[in-house]
Amino acid sequence: MGIAGITLIAIGLSMDSLAISISNGLTLRNLNLSKSLSIAFSLAFFQALMPLLGWWAGNGIEAFIEEIDHWVAFVLLGFIGGKMVYEGLQNNEQKSETELSTLMLLSQSIATSIDAFAVGISFAVLDYEITLPVIIIGIVTFVFSMIGLQLGKLFGEKLGKSVEIFGGSILMGIGIKILIEHLYFN
Repeated sequence: MGIAGITLIAIGLSMDSLAISISNGLTLRNLNLSKSLSIAFSLAFFQALMPLLGWWAGNGIEAFIEEIDHWVAFVLLGFIGGKMVYEGLQNNEQKSETELSTLMLLSQSIATSIDAFAVGISFAVLDYEITLPVIIIGIVTFVFSMIGLQLGKLFGEKLGKSVEIFGGSILMGIGIKILIEHLYFN
């Protein structure tokens, strides 16, 4: 597989990270370069790590992972999104700054990268070398995440208080999309 094919796979895998980043950009207050870099790095790191882990695992556990991956992503994103919607609906004028805890960032990073594990298994089954795909997937996800964070920040500043509801709805929507895709289209 050539660089173009790997890049297309990387773009496809990074779409959930892009959406999560837009949501984070919408809802996080005081999003600066340092926070943006750490969020994008976390999303890219897990998006690059999962194909490597999948490649190492080979097809020995493929059936097990395919049975639960969509449920894990659905629950993680549904919980995080539901919490954001709940907080957005609170009628608290002194609403504290929305922050992204380490646990929430880790949950987002894992939930958006589970499909990449299956891609790694596919690379192993097809006997593809994994180094170049891991690098390209990580770089593309990092770039898309940075773009998403900045887009979210731009629109979040214009939308005001309703962004938590909107951002949480995006996360729940991604979780539902992942669940439906795996239940009905695989």
